Amino acid sequence: MNDHSPSASVGALHALPESIDATLDLLRRADYLADRSLATVLFLALRMGRPLFLEGEAGVGKTEIAKVLSRTLGRRLIRLQCYEGLDVSAAVYEWNYAAQMIAIRLAEVEGAGDRERVEHDIFSDRFLIKRPLLQALEPHPEGPPVLLIDELDRTDEAFEAFLLEVLADFQVTVPELGTIRAEHPPIVVITSNRTREIHDALKRRCLYHWVGYPSAERELAIVRAKVPGIATALSQQVVHFVQALRREDLFKAPGVAETLDWATALTELDVVALDPETVSDTLGVLLKYQDDIARLEGTKVKAMLDEVRAELRAAQ
Repeated sequence: MNDHSPSASVGALHALPESIDATLDLLRRADYLADRSLATVLFLALRMGRPLFLEGEAGVGKTEIAKVLSRTLGRRLIRLQCYEGLDVSAAVYEWNYAAQMIAIRLAEVEGAGDRERVEHDIFSDRFLIKRPLLQALEPHPEGPPVLLIDELDRTDEAFEAFLLEVLADFQVTVPELGTIRAEHPPIVVITSNRTREIHDALKRRCLYHWVGYPSAERELAIVRAKVPGIATALSQQVVHFVQALRREDLFKAPGVAETLDWATALTELDVVALDPETVSDTLGVLLKYQDDIARLEGTKVKAMLDEVRAELRAAQ
């Protein structure tokens, strides 16, 4: 749940952007091509010290924003991956019970009879296992970290309620130690795929933005930035085909992540232009449900490719 990858901490500490344009430049430096509305709410979240709540379909780049902030600002990335049943022991802290039992046994062997002192010792910081939320409140040499609370909609309402204290005052309470408060609040990014509604009480503590699918022009720029070896004609066909797919009645439309995966896969196959056979053979990179793939069987792929080619010719 905690991201310790090198990319999460590489680079010197950088100051927060001073304008919306500077925020756009900061994102571009990591090849994240955002629209101005996203850059605006991100700039305000950084300036105001408020959590940023991002909703949108899976694969549109919500999680990547936290990773980009970590890299470009030189901050540590601490990631809490949410799931059903997530509780305080996995998200905030738990006691190292095995080590505590050993300490108690050693105290008994050594004849340490002061029960209060033993209790004080075993509920000290050295026996505390700090999980992502508690780690994010600690001081860090590189500055306040980026705390990513990913896919919050996978948890239940009880965990949401617990988060209110963290997001309102950037503090948590450990009964044996008291209240632990961040001297400098972390940069908080919360994501949701909207599989369920998040309570208003939590949303009110955040700045909100819906991350939608990009336009064809912006998606083409993203593909060319992330897959630099792709042929020019192929990149145009890939983007327009994916955009056409999103207009179909699918169970799960492909996100930008799937577009990039498909573009990379086609490049690995040395494809320079789309044809019906290649599309059909590689649909499993784009679509993750058999019912969606079945919708495109037969002449459907060829008809869509013909429409894509016609659109591209008309645009020339």
